[in-house]
Amino acid sequence: MSEKNACSCGAAPNNDIGKKEDSCGCGGGSCCSGPGKWIWIALVVAVVGVLIAKNAGRKPTAASPAAGEPPAAAEASAVPKPAPEPATQSKPLPRLVDLGAGKCIPCKMMAPILEEMKKTYAGRMDVVFVDVWENTDAGKKYGINVIPTQIFYDAAGKELFRHEGFFGKEDILAKWKELGVDLSASTE
Repeated sequence: MSEKNACSCGAAPNNDIGKKEDSCGCGGGSCCSGPGKWIWIALVVAVVGVLIAKNAGRKPTAASPAAGEPPAAAEASAVPKPAPEPATQSKPLPRLVDLGAGKCIPCKMMAPILEEMKKTYAGRMDVVFVDVWENTDAGKKYGINVIPTQIFYDAAGKELFRHEGFFGKEDILAKWKELGVDLSASTE
């Protein structure tokens, strides 16, 4: 048997009359030998990798908010947050909701800004971060197109402004001022 007549699997060809190709029956056509085989293997590995990555960070989603409940009010049930201080329980506060993801570069850049604002303006403004990759329903609930997205709500829960992309601390404070919200006043 010459090498050019052998199948890629090493078996002798099956020369049945009526067959259009010489083959041993292993299915070792051009897709299963040489570089074609590696393309298929790489494609399968890539698809499996994407599916694993997509589902890796997925957590069970919280119950849907009640019908008619505004997203700002429903946020408290969708994302666990620390119990508010007594001052915030008696007086509603303006709220900044940042929708992003823990692995998004602009979102990572905003994380320390949001943490600082949460501490600095405690009792004057609520700052909430929602990871839309972990809580996929939140993106739909808030109707966002891009992350990060910041949504500014007044104390009554009415949306005042929406910004898409990175938003620096000075820009956030300037926007609150432009919207007529005074964050300089202390609640004590």
